[in-house]
Amino acid sequence: MLTLHAAPLVRLTPDDAAPLRDAAVAIDGDRIAAVGPLDELLQEYPRARVRHWPGTLGPGLVHDAPVPDAPSPRERIHALLQLGATAVVAARVTDPELLAAARRGGVAVLDRPRPSALVKTGRADLAAFDADGACVATVLAGRLVHRGR
Repeated sequence: MLTLHAAPLVRLTPDDAAPLRDAAVAIDGDRIAAVGPLDELLQEYPRARVRHWPGTLGPGLVHDAPVPDAPSPRERIHALLQLGATAVVAARVTDPELLAAARRGGVAVLDRPRPSALVKTGRADLAAFDADGACVATVLAGRLVHRGR
């Protein structure tokens, strides 16, 4: 099912100086179908489910720090998702069980940090942050995997 993730601000890259206002990201399966003004995407995809997020929507984060501590590898990976991370640098998941949990969960494991962006046909990895910077939602390959407050 096609889903529109809408927010007051949508950043195409983490350091986007001119975010789109009242915009959305159209997701079809695990890919981005379109990014643009919400009104235009509602016209283009009238049957899409719409999820509205407060604050800013942008590409998922690449985590390049120690993985948060938790009782199990799965919970450690979930802690990353709660931060808005959709990728992790391989050097941070050297424990085989932690690496396996990341791969099972669909978290991208990268050789080195790289810029992330919301682009048409790109993998649908994105995160929404409220005005205080807290992650309110993480979408991993088109699936809502974390929903905060």
